[in-house]
Amino acid sequence: MVRGWDWYGDGSVVLVDIPLACCGLEIEAAIPETAVEVDGDTPARHRVVTVSGTITTALADDVAAAVESQRTIGPTTVVGFGACPAAGGPYWDAYSVVKGLDQLVQVDRFVPGCPPTPQALAVVIAEVRDEFPR
Repeated sequence: MVRGWDWYGDGSVVLVDIPLACCGLEIEAAIPETAVEVDGDTPARHRVVTVSGTITTALADDVAAAVESQRTIGPTTVVGFGACPAAGGPYWDAYSVVKGLDQLVQVDRFVPGCPPTPQALAVVIAEVRDEFPR
């Protein structure tokens, strides 16, 4: 089961994270106490799917499949959270590291940093909510 969070508790935005490494901890830190944990397949007005951490070639197909499976549920914004999903991060020159999430799937936004701050994710979620009002 994929975990998700109804960010505002009103069904407007559900966050689904695919945590692969250290940036996954920043996602956990960003989730507000008022967010309601839901099944990742829970319908929402809009969903934000984050990929956080280093994407290895061994996991590339699974990561792409996980992202695409979320797209089939409803309107989705895909976010590469951190330097690794943006461009491979500090491991960019390793043969076993994907050089960016956009090599696998269409990405709508990147949040830079190693790691990005939890507040950076909150800003993206607020922007998505504003782009897709009720």
